Amino acid sequence: MKILKLTAENVKKLRAVEITPKGELVEITGKNGSGKTSVLDAIWWAMAGTKHIQAVPIRQGADTARIRLDLGELIVERRFTPKGSTLTVEKADGARYGSPQSILDALLGALTFDPLAFVNQEPREQFQTLRKIVPLEVDVDQLDALNRGDFDRRTDINRMAKEKRAQAMGMVVPTGLPEGAVDTAAIKDAMGEAATFNAELEARKARRVGVTRDVSDHRAKAAAKRNERDALRRAADERDREAVESEAGADALQTKLDDTPPLPEPVDITALRAALDKAEATNRGIEQRTKRAALVAEVERLDTQARDLTETMAIREKTKVNAIAKAPMPVPGLGFGEGIVTFDGVPFDQAETSAQIRVGVAMAMAANPKLRVIRIKEGSFLDQDNIALIAEMARQHDYQVWIERVDTSGKVGVVIEDGSVIAVDGQPVP
Repeated sequence: MKILKLTAENVKKLRAVEITPKGELVEITGKNGSGKTSVLDAIWWAMAGTKHIQAVPIRQGADTARIRLDLGELIVERRFTPKGSTLTVEKADGARYGSPQSILDALLGALTFDPLAFVNQEPREQFQTLRKIVPLEVDVDQLDALNRGDFDRRTDINRMAKEKRAQAMGMVVPTGLPEGAVDTAAIKDAMGEAATFNAELEARKARRVGVTRDVSDHRAKAAAKRNERDALRRAADERDREAVESEAGADALQTKLDDTPPLPEPVDITALRAALDKAEATNRGIEQRTKRAALVAEVERLDTQARDLTETMAIREKTKVNAIAKAPMPVPGLGFGEGIVTFDGVPFDQAETSAQIRVGVAMAMAANPKLRVIRIKEGSFLDQDNIALIAEMARQHDYQVWIERVDTSGKVGVVIEDGSVIAVDGQPVP
């Protein structure tokens, strides 16, 4: 179905217009602010649900508004009041549908699709738009998300493997190491016993020095007593007795000291210390060897994980490529890239302008197979060659294209001025 006649009263900037389109290209022209966009919006508002209608659809100064579309098989009419809008859909014989919006929803498809809007979208938005039109066997976004996650995990794994490989390579392990670690406990026990023996020996030496000091003290006391003997006659006898006792004590101690066997030589722990140092060095080497072996094993495990992730990502990528290859594209050469749309193998935004427009129009047609109407706003940005291209595509595929353009000549298409139609293709309209 196409639009055979559009009637609109008091919609946005429109006063009263009646347009009976001729041919496949319906150009709505005029100055800026004349009401051109209101014509295209009227088409959409008549068909779409109320959620798409702007907050103030009625022209300023009017109380009601009306849009009527003659689609041949159906007559669509939407009326507006300050309280809202009502919709009726009639068959050609006058019979009305009980659920009018559901009838229109089945026809609409993607009526809002504007080929130029698609061309001007960001690459990611173009990708999402094409996804809505082209069904795929798999969820490309999910596959890409899984691959991005696995790529990050593989990056982390490779980084850890690199670090552990560097640690393993940086470890210096002596050659000629035994299989098992050396038992240093026995050496440490021997060193402890030697230290205990030497400490006791030092204590015995100290005691003998003390005895020698006592001998000297006793002899000193004896000498003192003799000196006191001359000065203290009255205590001479007592002092003599004390002197004799002191001499006797000194002789006894001397005898005991003389009879004591000589002290042994201290134990030399130099050899034990050297043996301990060697054993500990050996054990450190064995520990390094064990750590390096563990690092090498961990590197091998991480490398295996990275390879598995790479294989999984490759399988997903192949699945995505196969699904895209099977997808029925609206235009030959169109495809999905990594979050972008491609055309003939290059990003869509790098294609020539004419190719981009051709693709956009073809996608709009694919999105609207029942109601074969396409709206294009901002048509003033198109040159004559591009307009001719769009007209030719519409002719070939039996579509009707409504296009809004700024033109002040009054000789092109349906000319709108102050919300009304004043001319069609240069011919004045009463």
